[in-house]
Amino acid sequence: PVILFKSGTLVDRQLYLSTQTEVLVYDVPSFTQRAYISLPIFNDVHHVRPTPAGTLLVANTGLDMVLELSWQGAVLREWNVVGGDPWQGFQRDIDYRKGVSTKPHKANPNYVFVLEQDLWVTRFVQRDAISLTTPGDRIAIDLEKVHDGVVDQAEVFFTTVDGNVVVVDVPSRQVREVIDLNAIDRRENTLGWCRSIHVDGDNLWVGFSRLRPTRIRDNVSWVKNGFRRMLPTRIACYSRSQSTLLCEIDLEPYDLNAVFGIYPVPTVADATSS
Repeated sequence: PVILFKSGTLVDRQLYLSTQTEVLVYDVPSFTQRAYISLPIFNDVHHVRPTPAGTLLVANTGLDMVLELSWQGAVLREWNVVGGDPWQGFQRDIDYRKGVSTKPHKANPNYVFVLEQDLWVTRFVQRDAISLTTPGDRIAIDLEKVHDGVVDQAEVFFTTVDGNVVVVDVPSRQVREVIDLNAIDRRENTLGWCRSIHVDGDNLWVGFSRLRPTRIRDNVSWVKNGFRRMLPTRIACYSRSQSTLLCEIDLEPYDLNAVFGIYPVPTVADATSS
């Protein structure tokens, strides 16, 4: 397996994690493993979360698919996120875990979420999110390429790679607010690859990964200062109402060089109080 953790989900003191070729579920804070799944269909898995039905929803990015799985690893449903046959262009007899590159992706589905019992996926290339279970239902972001889809009450929070937080109103599916973190920060440095967000009331914790050159130049075409004036990989906390940067935590001293998710830390007291 490729040991690179991508995005996860923390729900009811269970942490759902993905590597590029695995899905894992742990109790927290004990980190007792509750599930482990690795299937030949997995390629560049980006995210996993539970569904209202108690199954697992997986963004299988390398095959431009979303999968619904049982906890035993049975494939219950498959969606091609650009429409059509999920297996068009792929072969069922290939083990896609074994270093098979499928880039460039047509959609790059990178995050799955639930709105009003419907299953949704965020599409990097199309700069939007679409419903898997209600065809035609779509949230248009239409800024830079997009990650996330964190639901907080009646809002959904997305990040764009160039440093925006996009807040969408759930009932209308319309963009309510665009928070430009570059304007708040005001440093001349490029903020980094903006991806991952945790909403804590008025405070927004946002992840930034140090930019690196890529063969897919379109992914970083928005970079204005080249690759010479880069800020480190870090998480930063912003006040939404005050439009201010409250604090930052540099992650590179801890050998962390890419951020895919930010999660609150449940305490032992939290785990034993219920």
